[in-house]
Amino acid sequence: MDIILIPGFWLDASSWSEITPALEKAGHRAHALTLPGMESRDADRTGITLRDHVDAVVAAVDAIDGPVVLAGHSGGGAVAHAVADARPDKIARVIYVDSAPLGPGGVINDELPVVDGEIPLPDWNVFEDEDLVDLTDEIREAFRAASIPTPKGVAFDKQVLGDERRYDVPITIICCEFPSAMILAWLEGGAPFVKEIAAIKDVSYIDLPTGHWPQFTKPAELASAILSAVGKS
Repeated sequence: MDIILIPGFWLDASSWSEITPALEKAGHRAHALTLPGMESRDADRTGITLRDHVDAVVAAVDAIDGPVVLAGHSGGGAVAHAVADARPDKIARVIYVDSAPLGPGGVINDELPVVDGEIPLPDWNVFEDEDLVDLTDEIREAFRAASIPTPKGVAFDKQVLGDERRYDVPITIICCEFPSAMILAWLEGGAPFVKEIAAIKDVSYIDLPTGHWPQFTKPAELASAILSAVGKS
């Protein structure tokens, strides 16, 4: 299976470097992406939008013959959902890594601090305690050293979706900060922020307790979870 790996904010393709070997050893073809404006700290991020990131992943999907699995971490999950909307017949499964499908009109995060028109990795105190579980000082230092500012538009733009066939695409949510039981309780209670999940016909969950960056804190376990999800496709 071809697996396209979509990084979250502040990250490029290298953020998947501890995951891709396990996927390839299992016989899959892993395609870790670096999205527009995320090539380096010096890259021009002026005017880059959420749609630019979606279009870049759509182009990667179109370059592959046959079905594709998408794995999106954090904000990359919103991108993956928009790609499933754009190419519902090509996507075998979407895997949300500590993420969830973002419905139409939603934004990924318009509360992050903007500096000179872009969003650098904020101070750690901006994040919730749940985000930072297992993120040791060593991991934090390496993450910050490799981090790349995210274009403001990617975080602030509204999600635009238009094809309800996206609900036919199976999904797996890898639950890190919050257990699957909590998501199921939100669904049972009709919470508005899980409305898009509720509309999807085939949803499975894998619990991987850790913080928001399992590719750094529990890479072996994340690779195993992704392989398990791909096995359902």
